[in-house]
Amino acid sequence: MSEYSAPIADMQFVLEHVAGLADVNALPGMEDASADLVAEILAQSARFSSEVLSPLNRPGDLEGSRLEQGVVKTPRGFREAYRQFTEGGWNGLQFDPAIGGQGLPRLVGTPLMEMWNSANLSFSLCPLLTTGAIEALLLRGSAAQQAFYLPRMVSGEWTGTMNLTEPQAGSDLGLLKTRAVAHGDHYRLFGQKIFITYGDHDLAENIIHMVLARIDGAPPGVRGISLFIVPKILVNADGSLGERNDLRCLSLEHKLGIHASPTAIMQYGEREGAIGWLVGEENRGLETMFIMMNAARFAVGVEGLGMGERAYQRARDYARERIQSRDLSGGGESVPIIRHPDVRRMLMDMKSRVEAMRALAYVVAAALDRAHLHPDADERARSQAFVDLMIPVVKGWSTETGQEVASIAVQVHGGMGFIEETGAAQYYRDARITTIYEGTTGIQANDLLGRKLLRDGALTLRGVIAQIGECVGALALIEGESCGHCTVISRELGVAVSHLSTTVDWLIATAASDLRSAYAGAVPLLHLVGLVCGAWQLGRSARAAAGLLAAGDGDAEFLRAKITTARYFAEHALTRSASLQVEICRGAESVLALPESAF
Repeated sequence: MSEYSAPIADMQFVLEHVAGLADVNALPGMEDASADLVAEILAQSARFSSEVLSPLNRPGDLEGSRLEQGVVKTPRGFREAYRQFTEGGWNGLQFDPAIGGQGLPRLVGTPLMEMWNSANLSFSLCPLLTTGAIEALLLRGSAAQQAFYLPRMVSGEWTGTMNLTEPQAGSDLGLLKTRAVAHGDHYRLFGQKIFITYGDHDLAENIIHMVLARIDGAPPGVRGISLFIVPKILVNADGSLGERNDLRCLSLEHKLGIHASPTAIMQYGEREGAIGWLVGEENRGLETMFIMMNAARFAVGVEGLGMGERAYQRARDYARERIQSRDLSGGGESVPIIRHPDVRRMLMDMKSRVEAMRALAYVVAAALDRAHLHPDADERARSQAFVDLMIPVVKGWSTETGQEVASIAVQVHGGMGFIEETGAAQYYRDARITTIYEGTTGIQANDLLGRKLLRDGALTLRGVIAQIGECVGALALIEGESCGHCTVISRELGVAVSHLSTTVDWLIATAASDLRSAYAGAVPLLHLVGLVCGAWQLGRSARAAAGLLAAGDGDAEFLRAKITTARYFAEHALTRSASLQVEICRGAESVLALPESAF
C-alpha cells in the first residue's frame, strides 16, 4: 500500500493564484509569510506527514486505542509521533509568538491541516481539539487563565478537549444536566459527557477539558449554560502538576472508524466533585462554545478534504497498478484499469471534487485572516460576513463530498475495495464521522438557511453571486489555447449561478409565510451553494492557469490539467444545480406530505 504524498504543487497553486497568499502576506503581522517560507513549511510538513504519520495510519486502525485498568493507551508509535509533532512546533503554528506560537496565518495552517488529516485522521484529531480549547481561552479566558494554561497548550505539552454532549442531550444542548457547584474561588462539577475525542490518552502529561455545565440555580435551557476549565491533573500555583482531579474515562466508544482516536465517556465528580474554574461570565458558556465551534467546523471541513485527497490517491495508484481486461481501442493484452473509460470517469470525478474542496477551503481561510487582521474595518466586516456564510458550506458540503469520494475509491478497487488490506475501506469508514462532527449536515444546512440567508435577506450570498457573475464574464473573454475549455466553464457556471439566484429568491419569499417548506430544502441548498462556490473557485483556477499558460510561465502540463479538471467539474458535477433547484423549490410538499404514522 502506497503512503500518502502531499499534493504540494496544487496546494501552492491555490495558495498563490486563487486564495491570494501575497495579499495575506501584506496584512499587519503577517509579513514573514512569504511564498518562499511557505514553500519550505509545506515541504517540511509533507515529509513529516508521509514519513511519520502515514505509516502509523493502518497499524493504528488495526490496534486501536484501548482502556486498560483505568489507563487509556494509544496505538504503538503515536506517542513518539506526537513528541516529534510538538518538538517541530506544528502545534502552535497559528498562535501568537507571545504565547509560544509562530504567528503564521490561517491560510498557511490550512494546507498543513489537510496533510495531517490525509496522512492520519485519528492522530490529527488530538491537536485539532487542543486548538479549539486554546481558541476558547483566547476568546473568554481571563488574563490569569491565559497566562497559566496557554503556553503549555500551545506548545503541546498539555492537550485540550471540548466536553459538550451528554447521553440524553445529543445536539440539543439546552438539555444538559452536568452541574457546577460554587466552592470558594472555583466550582465542583458532577455529570457525564459522551463522545469526547481524546478525552483521555497517554500522549501528553495533562489534559485541559473545556466543559459545559449548569451552575446551581441557573436558568433552564441554553441560557443557563456556563463554560469551565477542568484539568485532568490539578496544577499547582507554580505550574507543577499536583493531584488527579475527580474525573475519569469510564469507557471508550467502539466506533465504525477512527479506531486509533480514543473517544471517551467521561465521568465528572464521582466523589467530592471535579474541580473547575469558570471561563468568562456565568450562563454565557454556550455563546463562547459556538464561537469556538465555528473554527472547529472549518477544521472538520478540511478533514473531509483530507480524506477525499487520500482516498483519491489510493484509487489512482491502484488504477495504475491493477491489470485487468483489454483496452477498448484494441490489443489482445490486459491493461491497467486506468485506461478504461469508466475508471477514468471515476478518477476525474474524485480529482475535480477534491480540487474544488481545496480551493474553497483555502479561499475561506484567507478571508479569516482578512477578517482578523485587515486594517480597514469595512473590509474586516465584509470578510467576516463571507466567512460566516461559508463555514457551514465548508463543513457540510466538504464532508459530504469527501465521503462520496471515499465511496468512489472503494468502487475503483472493485471487490478489493471491500477488503481491508487495500486501505480503501478505512478511508471510507474514517470519513463517515466527518459529516456528524460539530453538528450533522442537517444542522449545518439549517444554520446556512436560517442564520446566514434569512437573517440578512441573503445580502451576503447575493454579493457572492455577483462575484461569481464577474468570474463568468472573465472566463468568456479568455483567448488562445484555453478558450474552448474556459467557454464551457463560463457557460455552465453561468447557468448554475442562475439556478442559485432563483432558488434564493424562492426561499426568501417562501420563508416569510411557510417556514417548514423552506427548511425542507435546507440540505439541498447547502449542496447547491457548495457546488456553485466550488465551481466558482475552479473557474478562478482555470482563469489563472490560462493566464500562466499564455505567458509561458509554469508547468504547462499541470496548468492544462487544472483547466481540464475545472471543465470536467462544470460539465459533470455542476449540472446537478438544476435538479437541486427542483428539489428545493418544488419538492417541499412531498417531503412533508406523509403523516408520522406512515413511516
